[in-house]
Amino acid sequence: MLITQDVVPPGRRAQLALVLGSLSAFGALTIDMYLPAMPGMAGELHTSPLQVQLTLTVFVVGLALGQVIVGPLSDAWGRRRPLLAGLILYVAGSLWCALAPGVGWLLAGRVLQSLGAAAGTVLARAVVRDLYEGTAMTRFFSTLMVVNGVAPIVAPVIGGQLLTFTTWRAVFGVLAAIGAVLLIAVVFTLPESLPGDRRAPAHPGATLRTFRTLGTDRHYLRYVLAAALMFAAVFAYISGSSFVLQEAYGLSAQQFSIVFAVNGLGIILCGQLNRMLVGRVADEHTLLRISLAVAVLGSAGVLACALFDLPLALLLICLFLLVSMLGIVLADATSLALAGHASAAGAASSLQGLLQFLVGSLAAAAMNLSGHVTATAMGATMVVCSTAALAVLHLRGPR
Repeated sequence: MLITQDVVPPGRRAQLALVLGSLSAFGALTIDMYLPAMPGMAGELHTSPLQVQLTLTVFVVGLALGQVIVGPLSDAWGRRRPLLAGLILYVAGSLWCALAPGVGWLLAGRVLQSLGAAAGTVLARAVVRDLYEGTAMTRFFSTLMVVNGVAPIVAPVIGGQLLTFTTWRAVFGVLAAIGAVLLIAVVFTLPESLPGDRRAPAHPGATLRTFRTLGTDRHYLRYVLAAALMFAAVFAYISGSSFVLQEAYGLSAQQFSIVFAVNGLGIILCGQLNRMLVGRVADEHTLLRISLAVAVLGSAGVLACALFDLPLALLLICLFLLVSMLGIVLADATSLALAGHASAAGAASSLQGLLQFLVGSLAAAAMNLSGHVTATAMGATMVVCSTAALAVLHLRGPR
């Protein structure tokens, strides 16, 4: 069965948004749910906090590289088969993590988990590009921000509550169950979206030519890099906030999960604001520029709070400003980047994912150079990344 843009009935759009939004939130869900457990995992596994943070970095790198494999394959084979294979791998990797006897085994499980999650992340964007164009595509990406925003709201809360009566291993058991539910949902509700006559040749030469075309497209690269750098600023928060807020500011795992949830709500609200404004009040480029400017303001506030020991409430407000803007930046930048690449949506989506998560990993690694995350290091990383994102957007090139 094949689903195309012309045959997406209104009643199916909500179902499609729920499934694709859940798939695109796979990476965030898998990261956010175990964040409250990270400080305690080091003791149980008899390792250092830096090794525990490495499980996050390994996951993000695997998520990035996995997308580069899955995206081009989906351009040749269709979206459905690689997606199903990825979900099976994700369930297996989650169970491996839940049973890991040491940090080395946990790292191996995170690699499997990340490669499986990559399929959901990259193919959700590709399916949207298969079905929509122009402002309709931007609005649908903004709709996906509802589910993407729910992930950081629900995931840390679930993780934090699980820790009140069980260990971090249960978190990975829950992730395995979520992967299994999504696998069933895709089997029964998500038909193929890429017709056979639009598929690319399945050989390495064609894939390399596609990536070369994407790598020389300044319009595409400008928006992809702006999104990647903004994601890196938020990833500095994701990677470092559990240690900064719990150890430096004394928040409990449950209080931290509430802070994380509030920031996730900001992503939802800004995503829906973007859906209402785009094409009516302003175009995607204008909204992208404004949201990045607000992100720079928020990150500068975080750094100022760290340097001058300002109140925690002000720090949390600045974090909210920064993180919320992700709901606008990812929707608009993704739509603008993929607009000109309908015939290679899988490859274009995978390169975006690669740059996004690799830049995020580099930002997290730079923040951890001293071996211990501080509020100053987190704020400085946010300022550098968000400012660079705004600067990239203003580079000369075709609109």
